[in-house]
Amino acid sequence: MAFVKETALVYCENQFGLVDGKTAAGLVRHSETYTIVGIIDSSLAGKDAGEELGDKKNNIPIFANLAQALNKLAEVPNCYIYGKAPLDACISADEKLLILEAMSKGMDIVNGLHQFFSDDREFVAMAVKCGIQIKDIRKPPQLKDLHVFTGQIAKVNIPVIAVLGTDCACGKRTTAVELNKALNSLGIKSVMVATGQTSLMQGSKYGAAMDALVSQFAIGEIENAVVRAFDGENPDVILVEGQSAVSHPAFMSSIAILKGSMPDGVILQHPPARKVRCDFPLLNMPTVESEIQLIEAISQAQVIAIALSHENLSEEAVRKAIADYENRLQLPTTDVLNYGCQKLVQALCDRFPKLNQKIKKDLQPIPLLAMS
Repeated sequence: MAFVKETALVYCENQFGLVDGKTAAGLVRHSETYTIVGIIDSSLAGKDAGEELGDKKNNIPIFANLAQALNKLAEVPNCYIYGKAPLDACISADEKLLILEAMSKGMDIVNGLHQFFSDDREFVAMAVKCGIQIKDIRKPPQLKDLHVFTGQIAKVNIPVIAVLGTDCACGKRTTAVELNKALNSLGIKSVMVATGQTSLMQGSKYGAAMDALVSQFAIGEIENAVVRAFDGENPDVILVEGQSAVSHPAFMSSIAILKGSMPDGVILQHPPARKVRCDFPLLNMPTVESEIQLIEAISQAQVIAIALSHENLSEEAVRKAIADYENRLQLPTTDVLNYGCQKLVQALCDRFPKLNQKIKKDLQPIPLLAMS
């Protein structure tokens, strides 16, 4: 029997298309689990979600509120997803009322926050009353199901590539998702390991929400996910989604990812126009060069390509940035949303020649020189 996606309405009030709306944006762009039928953001009501992200029109409407959405949709969606990812972990009193309202309409609740809705007595009582489920994506496994590092990662004899970044919310997941799709479309079997709540919502089979784990198990959970993907899928390459940045003083996830996955290469994501850290206006952004030095100092992996975020950049500025980074760093550089993943695929095939043998005969990556 074919898998049928659940329909979902994503709540992202006043944040869709902005940094804290990255969960909603990710689900609009890609989801193997949900068919997104609408976004709730009163500031953008009436607009198309794809166009608001700077992508093509995708006919996913943006509604002012839940009542308008249910009035215009043909049927009540299966799920109501809390699609914001703020630094502050708790919802407001008004947002709690909206979630209770969604429950009353018979919608399952999907939550990616550190605040677990399934621990809230009022939510639990309403869920029982309405016969719906609460899914807390960031809720870690029980202690008996957690893993410490074992060294089993050493048996993984295919390329493991970590997609790291210079900051939070700069496009790491998007680049990993797009590259994963591109590789599979060429005949190179790629599996993506999730490390955050959005990619788990999108349907990643392997992974864990890194920032919800006790530090004792963070490295082991990543190792376990990579090993399970290797054993269970027989892939040609494994991509590991990055979190935050190695240099970021507020977060440790990138270091755990490097230690747990022991990558054979790193693709580094960077937003050239960003001057200060996301959510930390007193902290200046690092340079790409300094981030590369840190990554290569604490791991055996080398950075093999750069992926740029075009936030706050014109097309011409993106092209100039790509040329500048390629000239200065001598590394293939691209913006996957504007120009696709050909350069990244080529970089992987150049570094790991066995991948070339997996490419379908009628499909070849475009040479780097043709895209410069």
